[in-house]
Amino acid sequence: MAKSFASEFTKGLWKEVPPFRLVLGLCPVLGVTTSLKNGIGMGLATTFVLLCSNILVSLLRKVIPAKVRIACFIIIIATFVIVVEQMMQAFAYTLFLDLGVFIPLIVVNCIVLGRAEAFASKNGVVKSTADGLGIGLGFTWALGLLGAVRELIGTGSLKGDVFGLVHWDIPNIFGAAFEPFGFAVQAPGAFVILGLLLCAMNLIPSK
Repeated sequence: MAKSFASEFTKGLWKEVPPFRLVLGLCPVLGVTTSLKNGIGMGLATTFVLLCSNILVSLLRKVIPAKVRIACFIIIIATFVIVVEQMMQAFAYTLFLDLGVFIPLIVVNCIVLGRAEAFASKNGVVKSTADGLGIGLGFTWALGLLGAVRELIGTGSLKGDVFGLVHWDIPNIFGAAFEPFGFAVQAPGAFVILGLLLCAMNLIPSK
């Protein structure tokens, strides 16, 4: 059981990390990763929804009729999106404003719905928990990496916090003479830097 849990968990951290290996969920990847803070915040919000929806879909997989399973999955996912949205408004309002419309759009994130359909609806709670947590945390580090690279190139600094629990403020990482490349934190820069990271990931074996 422990080996199976570990296997399902670790695959999402590297072998099947969504943006770089599966090339899924690119809308928030491109839209919110102007900073490390936004990337981690969006990743953790998605992880919460993914984990909770995976567990509930797995518990109800033998009850939900096959013909309406997608509609039921969307209702389950939407419920947890509302929960995370309300929690962020209460405890991380600045981050909530920064992420904007991308929080409710978690409902239609192909990663969340895809894991419910392809995995949670066919496996038990333990495996579905490991799958949701691993894929979610893999998505988080991928968004965090892209956000950090864009922020570093675009501003030369790293500033932010995660839900008020962890705070960082590292100014002038490349020195006072560094000229920030504003293109990196604009929409076209997201495509270019993501493309470079995808190229780098393709050079590294997935196993």
